[in-house]
Amino acid sequence: MKIATKEMLNKVPKITLYFWIIKILCTTVGETAADFLNTQLNLGLTGTTLVMGLLLVGALFFQFKSRKYLPAYYWTAVVLISVVGTLITDNLTDNIGISLITTTIVFSVILAAVFAIWYWVEKTLSIHEIDTIRREAFYWLTILFTFALGTASGDLLAETFKFGYWPSAIIFGAMIGMVYVGYKYLKLNEILAFWIAYILTRPLGASIGDFLSQSTKDGGLGLGTAVTSAIFLAAILATVIFLTRTKKDVID
Repeated sequence: MKIATKEMLNKVPKITLYFWIIKILCTTVGETAADFLNTQLNLGLTGTTLVMGLLLVGALFFQFKSRKYLPAYYWTAVVLISVVGTLITDNLTDNIGISLITTTIVFSVILAAVFAIWYWVEKTLSIHEIDTIRREAFYWLTILFTFALGTASGDLLAETFKFGYWPSAIIFGAMIGMVYVGYKYLKLNEILAFWIAYILTRPLGASIGDFLSQSTKDGGLGLGTAVTSAIFLAAILATVIFLTRTKKDVID
């Protein structure tokens, strides 16, 4: 119990425009990197899942070990958890054959359960005060399932319902805009607005990634998963370096 409640400095960044920019960049990489490792490097879904799962465990080890928010640790974990969250959904749909409708419903229920347990244990779902190991564990577990749910719902709209990549990106972008309007002008609860937007940025980023990487005959621009992943990883690296130097996302 002492370990679970031991206080530390805040372990999460300030929610600014930089946060949402880098979050979308990470979600795009989650989609394209998973496809690159699976198909281009021929690791297969199982092999890719094992490799990325081990890397995620390593990244979370350093994130949990740190006593304060460090952009490099935090965003490395987000990039890797975005890939793993994508792979969870892909394994369920491609390897096991579970429909995207079912996975979307199941992950929605699981995510709701995680929120309920988090609130029951901590009496808060604050996104500004992640300052104990237990709260941090709930935080990262929630993020994992937001990525899995975002992947399932994004693929459901783009592929099962055949909206296509770019129209899906526009739809999810519009939904995020509605959440912002609700929070800014209609008194939508801050924490609820944050997590809804967090979930929606996953399919938004994935739709953008698919649009850039997939072939023209499939409705994309044909850049390929390797080039798209490299572009967005470079953008993430530049943003992380900027935030590390300026500390614009550090909570006082």
